[in-house]
Amino acid sequence: MNKELEQKIKEIFQQQKAFFKTNQTKDINFRKTQLRKFREVFSSHTDALCDALQTDLGKSREEAEYVEIQITLNELDYLLENIDDWAKPIPVESKPHPSGAEVVSKIVYEPYGVNYIVGPFNYPVSLIISPLIGALIAGNTAIIKPSENTPHVAKVLKDIVKESFEESYVAVVQGAIEENTLLLSLPFDYIFFTGSPNVGKIVMKAAAEQLIPLTLELGGKSPTIVHADADLDKAVARISFGKWINCGQTCVAPDYIYIHESVKDAFVEKLKAYLQATYNGESLGKIGKIVNQNQIKNLAGYLEAAPEKVIYGGNYDLETRHFEATLMDNVTWHDQVMQQEIFGPILPIMTYNNIDEALEEINNRPKPLALYVFSESQEFADDILSRTTSGDAEINSTIIHVGSHDLPFGGVGTSGMGKYHGKFSFENFSHSRSVLQVK
Repeated sequence: MNKELEQKIKEIFQQQKAFFKTNQTKDINFRKTQLRKFREVFSSHTDALCDALQTDLGKSREEAEYVEIQITLNELDYLLENIDDWAKPIPVESKPHPSGAEVVSKIVYEPYGVNYIVGPFNYPVSLIISPLIGALIAGNTAIIKPSENTPHVAKVLKDIVKESFEESYVAVVQGAIEENTLLLSLPFDYIFFTGSPNVGKIVMKAAAEQLIPLTLELGGKSPTIVHADADLDKAVARISFGKWINCGQTCVAPDYIYIHESVKDAFVEKLKAYLQATYNGESLGKIGKIVNQNQIKNLAGYLEAAPEKVIYGGNYDLETRHFEATLMDNVTWHDQVMQQEIFGPILPIMTYNNIDEALEEINNRPKPLALYVFSESQEFADDILSRTTSGDAEINSTIIHVGSHDLPFGGVGTSGMGKYHGKFSFENFSHSRSVLQVK
C-alpha cells in the first residue's frame, strides 16, 4: 500500500472521530434525514448495482433486485419507521436507596462511535448495507470496506456512499489484505465483520488487542435433516431454493443433507427431476457464477476426490466461472467434501436410520450458522431443535429467516457472535447504558 493511501485512510478515521464528538449523530432527526437521502441515492443506482452483480457473480436481475436491493430497502424503511420508539430511554424498577430517598433508573441507548464494517463477496450489497444502516440508525459513523473479490459492485457502492454522505460520516475504503490490516490497527469503537471463520479469527484477534467490541457473522456446515415423514416435494423445492441461489455461495445454505434411509431413493429421484425441470437439463450457468477461479478449483477438488459419488451434474467452466448444480450420494464424514463449508453448488447426501446417531455426528462438530429440519411431525422437529445448537433454525424451509427484520440473525460459537436485523441491529450497534438517579 502506498503512503498516500495509508495517510488518506488515517485522515478519514480521524475526521470521523472528530465528527462523532460533535454529537450530531446523536440527534434522531439527523439520522433519519441522512438515511432518507441515502435511500434515494441507493434506489437510483438499482440498474448499476444489478449490472455489477451480474458481472461479478452472474446474478440474475430478479435475484439481484430482490435479495440484494429490495430486502435492504424494506429493512431501511422499518428502521426509519421505528427509531423514535427504540431510541427512547427505558424506565426500569429500582431498589430502595439506603437513605430512603427516591430512586429512578433507566436504560439509555448510546452509539459506540466510529464503526468499521467489512463486507463479504457473496452478497456484496445487502451484507454490507444492512449492517451500515444499522450502525447509522444507532447514531454511529462508519468506514466500510467492500470485498475486493467483487470489484464492480465495490465501485458502485463507493459512488453511492460518496453521493450520500460526507466522508467524515460514512466512507468507503477499497482494498484487500494490506488495507484491512491497516484498518484493523486503528482504534475503532466497534467492528462488524462478515466472512469466513479463518478471517474472523484474524479480525477478533486484532479487536482483542485494543479491546474493541465486535460482531462476527461467519458460517459453517449447516445441516438439513429430512425425516421419513417429510413432504418430499416441498423438501426438494425448498432445499433447492436455499442451496442453488447465488450458486451455493450463501453462508446459511444447506451444506449437506441427512435423510432417513427409507425415503432417500425417492428423494434423490425427485431432486434430479426438479433440477432437470428447473434448469431444462442445463443448470451450468443458470445459477450464477463462482466468485473466482481458485474457488472453482476447490470445488472441483471435492468431486475429483470421490468421482464415483457424483450422481448428478459435476460440470464446470474455469474461464466463465460457471459450476453446475451437483449432487453427491453415499457420502460419509470422511469424504473431503465434508471437512469444511462447501460454499458452492455441491450437495452431499448422507443417510440415517437412527436419529440419535445422526445428531451425535452433528453435535460433535462446530456449531453451524443454521440448521434445517423437514418433517410433518412438530414433535420430531421440536425434539431436533432441543437437542442441537445452531445460530438459527428453520422447520420445513431454508434460508428465508435471513430476510426477516423481525428475527435476530447471527451465529453461535465458530459460526459467529452477535445478532442483527431490524431492532436487533439498533441494539447491536448501541451501548446499553444504565443510569440511576437518586432524588
